[in-house]
Amino acid sequence: MENKKEKKVPQARSRKQPVPAARTKKAPERKQTVEKAAKPVQKRGHRRPKKEQVHLFDPVRVIPLGGLGEIGKNITVYECGNDAIIVDCGISFPDSEMPGVDLVIPDLSYVERIKDKVRGIFITHGHEDHIGGVPYLLRILNVPLYGTRLTCGLIENKLKEHGLASRAKLMVTNAGQTVKAGCFSVEFVRVNHSIPDAVGFAITTPAGVIVQTGDFKIDFTPIEGKMIDLARFGELGKAGVLALLPDSTNAERPGATISERQVAANLRTLFERGDHQRQRIIVASFASNIHRVKQIMDCAAESGRKVALSGRSMLNVVETAMELGYLSVPENLLIDISEVGRYPANRICIITTGSQGEPMAALSRMASGEHRQVRVGKGDLIIISANPIPGNEKLVGRVVNELLKLGADVIYERMYEVHVSGHACQDELKMMMSLTQPKYFLPLHGEYKHLKKHAALAESMGIPEENILIAETGNVIEFSPKGMHITGSVQSGQVMVDGLGIGDVGSIVLRDRKLLAEDGIIIVVMAVSGTDGHLVSGPNIVSRGFVYVKESEQLMEDARHIATEVVERCLSDGRKEYGMARNKVKDAVSETMFQKTKRRPMVLPVIMEV
Repeated sequence: MENKKEKKVPQARSRKQPVPAARTKKAPERKQTVEKAAKPVQKRGHRRPKKEQVHLFDPVRVIPLGGLGEIGKNITVYECGNDAIIVDCGISFPDSEMPGVDLVIPDLSYVERIKDKVRGIFITHGHEDHIGGVPYLLRILNVPLYGTRLTCGLIENKLKEHGLASRAKLMVTNAGQTVKAGCFSVEFVRVNHSIPDAVGFAITTPAGVIVQTGDFKIDFTPIEGKMIDLARFGELGKAGVLALLPDSTNAERPGATISERQVAANLRTLFERGDHQRQRIIVASFASNIHRVKQIMDCAAESGRKVALSGRSMLNVVETAMELGYLSVPENLLIDISEVGRYPANRICIITTGSQGEPMAALSRMASGEHRQVRVGKGDLIIISANPIPGNEKLVGRVVNELLKLGADVIYERMYEVHVSGHACQDELKMMMSLTQPKYFLPLHGEYKHLKKHAALAESMGIPEENILIAETGNVIEFSPKGMHITGSVQSGQVMVDGLGIGDVGSIVLRDRKLLAEDGIIIVVMAVSGTDGHLVSGPNIVSRGFVYVKESEQLMEDARHIATEVVERCLSDGRKEYGMARNKVKDAVSETMFQKTKRRPMVLPVIMEV
């Protein structure tokens, strides 16, 4: 009976089976084709040559506006025809060449130019280098933003600070879901990282499937949640991946990244050591590393300690994670930072920001004695549960030195393996390549040395050298029937944010700030008659950050003498060419100072007419 039933069930036609002739005439061709050569004249007895067919589609352009040749500031634009999508929009932090700057965001000029084409914003995870620039992006765009639950929760907090929460369209999307955005389809694929709810994207375009991994690692024993969806990446590879755009941060490191569970074991050992049981324990970590915060809380609870949080970002992230169910905290474990003085030192654990030595972060303020509630001293154990981001080594070293001077014990970097990276090392990067089997390879997220090493790994995995591209920020990478090529560039770079000012601090302002920091300033103040131009008062010389005036009276007198000569010469005969006089005073005083001190302070002449 079962066999008879099976015969009655209509069988789906295989793609290889011929289609009946009657249906062939009516059905339109599925793929548009083009003849590449003129139709030749046919003679009897000669076979007609086969037409060379090429699939027609609008070229797909991938435009990295950040995250190439640098750590942070990740943003990538995908564009095809009248549609565009944006993946991530992060920030980077200022270096020593940017005095006074708070943070750096990508140059969004090109996004503003194509804003009518943008169909959506897609975010891989909730780290600042991927979401920090979203408030500035949403001032330009009014389109849906897609992210996982925790990512959207962290973005919502950020938008509230900027007064943009009411206008944002945050669409919570789970791993495994696919979102249609114009001619693009974006599938969310689960990955492991140092923050929950991280995903990569499989972006179906008219040219083929492009896989952008986001930040990832392969953790077979994650603290919470499931491991990376390797099976799905393998399925994508079997179906055909046009290009792979992977994370390159750890491309220089051989082997595989240690599991987060190893940190839990090491932290527990530190909490249980005999001499540490008598100390107050302060742990500095990334606020967004919720798994790490959870492990620290568990260790504190097991050792009978109360937990206090310090740092605004730490408080915000922990509160959001608790509200969304990503962080479960035992009852009565948390206390306010102002209450730490009410408990014995060996019953307190403080989790704080500042693992990167940021000057205004809580740990830095503790090291400098400026923290309002916490005074660090002998009997404190400081655990820095993070490795310095490239460029931050000196900042972290300075904080460690200051904490040691205060008498605290400090555990940092690799002393007890109290930190593991959230980024894939070489073996994991190779596995991603072997699973996805991409035709083209375009490494992202890293300095040039990381991109170069990742490209070499790809070549060792069998990807042809001509199919590997190390691009630069602003390059337009086009995928067309002719292959992958750089076809131009768009305006890109960095925009500095200082207080409420966005972009008003440029190279000239930075140059002046560095000049002021290095050589100081001299202000030359004088008053001249409005009738005949003769000098009425001054010049008075004011020096800041250049020399100590009381010990350099002769130098100040020389500057005063030079300024007097120049002004009287320029304003003789009643001429009122104050602009020319200011420039000449500036040049003359500056040259005098350089001759006598070999330093060039900023000279600011002020001429008042009375």
